[in-house]
Amino acid sequence: MPWNDAPLEDGPIPLWHQIAERLRLSIDQGEFTSGDRLPSEAELFAAFGVSRTTARTALDSLEHDGLISRRSGKGSILLAKIDQPSQRLAGFAEDMRLLGLKPSYRTRAIRQIDCPHDWDELFAFKPRQKRKLIEVERLLLANKKPVGLSRSWFAPLLLGLKREPQISELDEGSLYAWIEDQSGRAILSGEEFVSATVADAPTAAILDTVEGFPLLSVARTTRDGSGATIEYAELVYRADRYRLRVDLVRK
Repeated sequence: MPWNDAPLEDGPIPLWHQIAERLRLSIDQGEFTSGDRLPSEAELFAAFGVSRTTARTALDSLEHDGLISRRSGKGSILLAKIDQPSQRLAGFAEDMRLLGLKPSYRTRAIRQIDCPHDWDELFAFKPRQKRKLIEVERLLLANKKPVGLSRSWFAPLLLGLKREPQISELDEGSLYAWIEDQSGRAILSGEEFVSATVADAPTAAILDTVEGFPLLSVARTTRDGSGATIEYAELVYRADRYRLRVDLVRK
């Protein structure tokens, strides 16, 4: 159904919210595609008879959720959803730059922990080795909008690292680049397991959304040329801003 095909309903649901949901549904159904201009405040006023303030609030909601960009003289432009090719191993910064987006990070924690016993085989500690991991938690942003939350673990002893990363280093650049620079070992392969989940209350607050919001969950292991584990990571992405792309070939 087109976004302006029916009048708004009287009732407890605010008019701005009804308009925003109409536009979201039209986006999901393909009525608008990346780069299209959405209806202006004046067009929303003409279609529904609402005030400019109500129309503006509806569009503000879409902008807050990272769906549109408001540009003076150009209107509300629908942004592209970030596509992650499933076969390509790259850091977040690489992927965002390839898509023409500006990546940034907000490092929430860097801490040292004991390796969980069920990860022994993954990291392959030798007997009597110090089983310590560095845990890094970072908020991932594209064009200053929260896209995902990453938790990574790696073993400084096994990688020959002489120090932990600093928050300032990880706020400014790629964790993969830091590991490769400090260890002298290249990240060349890996595997991911992808599943669907929803945001709990703490994660929703971090990702600027609501509890129960759909997320894409990724468990990733990266390896060097010898097959040794470099890093294990667990990531969650906002499903409205990120999706996995799988290229298929029939042979």
